[in-house]
Amino acid sequence: MGLELYLDLLSQPCRSIYIFVRANNLPCEVRNVELFKGSVLGKRPAASGEQPRGEPSNSEGAGKISLLKKVPALKDGDFTLAECTAILLYLSRKYNTPDHWYPSDIRKRAQVDEYLSWHHANIRANAPKTMWIKVLIPLFTGQPLPSEKLQEVMEGLSTSLKQFEERFLQDKDFIIGSEISLADLVAIVELMQPVGVGCDIFEDRPRLMQWRRRVEEAVGEELFFQAHEMILNIKELSNIQIDPQLKEHLAPMLMKMLK
Repeated sequence: MGLELYLDLLSQPCRSIYIFVRANNLPCEVRNVELFKGSVLGKRPAASGEQPRGEPSNSEGAGKISLLKKVPALKDGDFTLAECTAILLYLSRKYNTPDHWYPSDIRKRAQVDEYLSWHHANIRANAPKTMWIKVLIPLFTGQPLPSEKLQEVMEGLSTSLKQFEERFLQDKDFIIGSEISLADLVAIVELMQPVGVGCDIFEDRPRLMQWRRRVEEAVGEELFFQAHEMILNIKELSNIQIDPQLKEHLAPMLMKMLK
């Protein structure tokens, strides 16, 4: 069996890997892991006559592969790997993907590394919280969060977006110049998370919107929206039945995430 990837497209790191694999036609077997729709976090009752969509959940398989028991996870023979950046770099090297993704030029490569390092403490520290506040925490707790909490997160995200535009994007087509790189891919999937819950962070930011459109064109618009179909239809999660014991266990933890 060839290289296997365990992904849940609700996860932004998983989406970056999925887009990278499909855009480069890499010979990888993608295993669908529906963490929120399968037995891991909840059960969605099937309507009468409803047929399950897509591949069966591989949540158990992902747990066996990743010591951290989370996605994304990679299995290449007897070798396993977790963490989005590590997986993207492994795939780019293993399959010798086009140089623009992770350039051989030492300075351009350093620029990609710089963004990936900055990303986690800035864009990633704020953008995903919008989905937790508007969808996931109410799903698990049964109660909406105060609007002040979302406003606080959006203010932090606004600061990060300003830094992103001024420090990384500037007047370039992409983060490191005229071609898309792993940095753009990791950034765009994160910034689509607020969009999926009705917080359009591209509105009133023309430079950011133009960059987004260039990224869509670079990877292919059909692939881009296929990867984001779940996040752009996030309201479907409201139909999931969460196990009461799981709610009791996770609700306090989720609330602490945003304190």
